[in-house]
Amino acid sequence: MDWQIVIQAVIAVLLAYALFLLGLALYARRHPDVISLTDALRFGPDLLRLIRRLAADRALPRLNRIMLGGLVIYLILPIDLVPDFLPVIGYADDVVMIAVVLRAVVRRTGPDALQRHWPGSDGGLRAVRALAGLGGS
Repeated sequence: MDWQIVIQAVIAVLLAYALFLLGLALYARRHPDVISLTDALRFGPDLLRLIRRLAADRALPRLNRIMLGGLVIYLILPIDLVPDFLPVIGYADDVVMIAVVLRAVVRRTGPDALQRHWPGSDGGLRAVRALAGLGGS
């Protein structure tokens, strides 16, 4: 195994995550009424936990769980519609895919599933509701 490739991949993921956090932090500073800086920094991990919890919920329709599993696979795989190494737009397709799948899940199950499985703060839940097309309230 070529460790140089593994190390480069780990560094790329860490840099991408740092860029993601920087973008969220800048957004939170400009819009403190929408989401606090703390909520913004916790948003990524909380969103991943939400997706995992929704996918594991046997009460949700099977199609929803399959779509959430497909979303996780899409997010994990290095092949994307837009390559991740492109600044800013590289991760835009990931955000769009998350929004599309969450909207489809909410359309079939209702917003209560988001409320029930959201592990984060109220500010983060408002952001997820907006991402899922329910508005920030």
